[in-house]
Amino acid sequence: MTATQPPAAASGALAHYRRPQRVTQLRVTLAEWTKLRTQPSAYWALLTTVILVVGFGIGYSLLRVARPPHGAAIASFDPAAISLSGVQLAQIAVGVLGVLLVTSEYATGLIRTSFAAVPRRLPVLWGKAAVLTAAIAAVSLPAAFAAFVSGQSILNRQHLSVSLSHPGVTRAVIGSALYLAVVGLLGLGLGALLRSAAGGIAVLFALLYGLPLAAGFLPGTMATDVTKYLPATAGQALTAVQPDPTMLHPWTGFGVLCAYAAILLTIAAARMHRGDT
Repeated sequence: MTATQPPAAASGALAHYRRPQRVTQLRVTLAEWTKLRTQPSAYWALLTTVILVVGFGIGYSLLRVARPPHGAAIASFDPAAISLSGVQLAQIAVGVLGVLLVTSEYATGLIRTSFAAVPRRLPVLWGKAAVLTAAIAAVSLPAAFAAFVSGQSILNRQHLSVSLSHPGVTRAVIGSALYLAVVGLLGLGLGALLRSAAGGIAVLFALLYGLPLAAGFLPGTMATDVTKYLPATAGQALTAVQPDPTMLHPWTGFGVLCAYAAILLTIAAARMHRGDT
């Protein structure tokens, strides 16, 4: 009895299936996107980001309406910053998401599978950076606009609101999303470098909150000079509308924040390229 030969079409399809697929950055990025959207922690982190940006912005706007500024304080009042105040809390969620996006694979051993599929390794890191940036921006940009619109409608009760057409306001709203995206990359760099969720989150908190507190103990004007170059303070200059002499120019500050993220990712890439897992 002879074995049945598979049809020519099926044989061709099987041969195509068995043909090695070329590893490209696009395919690696799509694989990383699949990993991100199948992680429950990613959904919770992004949902928390929206809640903090919108919810805290509305809550703080209500507080300022109940306690409006008077006299000389009105000149320095920044309505846009009030509505976007939740960004300072949401940075925790996106930063932790960046850390967990890579440390979760090291914890489960899945990173070995990823590196076996992508022997050059670095495309994995760049793919994670791309999908993380896109996910955070896609969520935080609508949240920032929602927080601004809601907050200004509340501040308008005391005639304290400002419109999007006011100089610097649109930049501040969009800049809030950009700031959160880069903070996520800071977390990703720390996670890839330290490969420990606890260690990465601890250092992230130190960068965002610990260093500004420590710099506040420096003598004289040194505290201001140092603080404005720290990651959080530098990046948040992009989200402010009213000029602040203690902060860098908005785009200069954002550039400093991007430099921190680039340095961390470069060091993490160098360690990843060495080949130790």
